[in-house]
Amino acid sequence: MPLNILIVGAGIAGPAFASLLQRSSVTSAHHVTIIERSPVLRASGQQIDFKAQCIPILEKMNLLKAMREKTVAETGLEVVDGNDKVVAKFGINPADRNGFALTSEYEIMRGDMVRVFYEDSLAQRAKVEHEEKQSAKGSLTYEFNKSIEALHHSANSAEVTFSDGQKKEYDLVIGADGASSRTRRLAFGRDIGNAAFKSLGIHTCYFDMPRIPSEGGMARIRFVPASFFVTRTSGRPVTGALVFTKKDAEVLRASYGKPIEEQKKTWMGIMEINDWQKERFVEGLKNSVDFYAHEQGQVKIDELYKGRVALLGDSGYCPAPFTGLGTTCSLIGCYILAGELARHGDDVDTALKNYQKLVKPPIEELQHLPYLPFPSSRVGMWVVTNIAKWIYKLGIDKMLPAKDTEGGTKWALPEYPELKWHKE
Repeated sequence: MPLNILIVGAGIAGPAFASLLQRSSVTSAHHVTIIERSPVLRASGQQIDFKAQCIPILEKMNLLKAMREKTVAETGLEVVDGNDKVVAKFGINPADRNGFALTSEYEIMRGDMVRVFYEDSLAQRAKVEHEEKQSAKGSLTYEFNKSIEALHHSANSAEVTFSDGQKKEYDLVIGADGASSRTRRLAFGRDIGNAAFKSLGIHTCYFDMPRIPSEGGMARIRFVPASFFVTRTSGRPVTGALVFTKKDAEVLRASYGKPIEEQKKTWMGIMEINDWQKERFVEGLKNSVDFYAHEQGQVKIDELYKGRVALLGDSGYCPAPFTGLGTTCSLIGCYILAGELARHGDDVDTALKNYQKLVKPPIEELQHLPYLPFPSSRVGMWVVTNIAKWIYKLGIDKMLPAKDTEGGTKWALPEYPELKWHKE
């Protein structure tokens, strides 16, 4: 029997999952609705990468070429001192090797990846309807400027109350609405939903500022006490500014419920500790129209589903941006959940049990945190900078042995012959 499926969130995981659902005669018969609280597709955001199991999944989806064509022109990472002098330089981390660079082999702007998955989900739906013509079943619908306000679920269904007051019943609800997922809180309860977010005590802000002539294709990083400042041009006419800090964590956390201008004022205090291009960062922050700030953390929850509500991507297992594996975790989850639904048809309970069982091992491995360079003093700042300097001078980064996947896992993807890959 076809299922009525609601996906909450049209970021990366939601459209990717919808695209995968169209790839079998079973799951393409489902009626899939994706809601997004934004009035339009949120095709914005900072630079992300895709690696490890992302590569074979994108190959199966016939999307690797499209993603590669949109990768950014970033050629590595420079470590600088307060006088803007480069003290260390690292190239791109190949997909089969660890490294000290910020840049991986495949880097892409978040908005470009969202658009690729969104457009492919619609293209796959159109392909199903073209091939099956009059006998086509199922549907795929995007609804923007809409969110969920209440959720009541049982063993076999879930009733959703939307922001417009409408109520509908679904066979399966998928929470793909990020690390601060409302779906998670509504399905598991506020206490469990909030406790799933494990703070790293790190806060981050992002904004674009005018590019300067001296900036090339390399990202640049400056370590200061309890913080570091990053610039990334990514081949764009503007420069992306990123600030990571452990300073004033409670003050920053309290600011996130306030208007953007109030948040900016709070971040101005963090700018005071910067001794590198300080005026540029301050002016860039003041004049930015795309400022965004948040608390960094991981999402860990014992059960990924409850009744007929399942968590997907960051809402269930965000590994934290520092790992560089958020996209990988999300795509693994999308692939497994879509595969299990295709394999088990309308036996949703078995599909969800298998999803939980299969996705947990790689996610737990991928959530392993790397070393986070936050020197607590100026002496520590000097030590971290000079360690980078001597790693560069001695070529230690080039001596690292190759491995199967950069920062990934040796866990092998299960095969789902039930999903048809429609190779061009």
